[in-house]
Amino acid sequence: MKPMRLVFGAALLAAAAFAQGTAPLPTNLKVGDMAPDFTLPSTQGDKVTLSSFRGKQTVVLAFFPAAFTGGCTKEMQTYQLGLDKFKGSDAAVFGVSEDNTPSQKEFAKQLGLSFPILSDFATRKVAQEYGVLIPEMGIANRVTFVIDREGRIQFMEAGKDAVAILGAGDACSRLAHKNAGGQ
Repeated sequence: MKPMRLVFGAALLAAAAFAQGTAPLPTNLKVGDMAPDFTLPSTQGDKVTLSSFRGKQTVVLAFFPAAFTGGCTKEMQTYQLGLDKFKGSDAAVFGVSEDNTPSQKEFAKQLGLSFPILSDFATRKVAQEYGVLIPEMGIANRVTFVIDREGRIQFMEAGKDAVAILGAGDACSRLAHKNAGGQ
């Protein structure tokens, strides 16, 4: 059984590395599209419905391949370190992966994350609707979506850019400025 775990672990790490590189956006969605609605379980014990944020808050959805991998750990830690910038822009941040909720809870606990991670484990339907699912691997590509208060996608980034989170933070700042009446 142990060799099988090693093979699976190596395959998962290879998939995560593949999903990490800077590449064209692996999604059929584009800026200006309505973000597909969903309800997913959260590491904080409740369910999160995207449409419940309409008219209230900007939402950041950071899809990542797999908990406990190097790039995903770095990305979620970077969100945690930059969380004040997102809160200052009145944005709600959510990690999203195809991992099950118990695994995500342990991952969040080990990293000291104060924002929720959402599990798309049961059906992988959300990753599919967002066009980020790698079906043969059962994981999502690393893609971040910034969704405005009206539910429209305003920014997307993938790969290494998504790990750095700078584009998502800047997009949230621009939306906050726009929402405050500035240009």
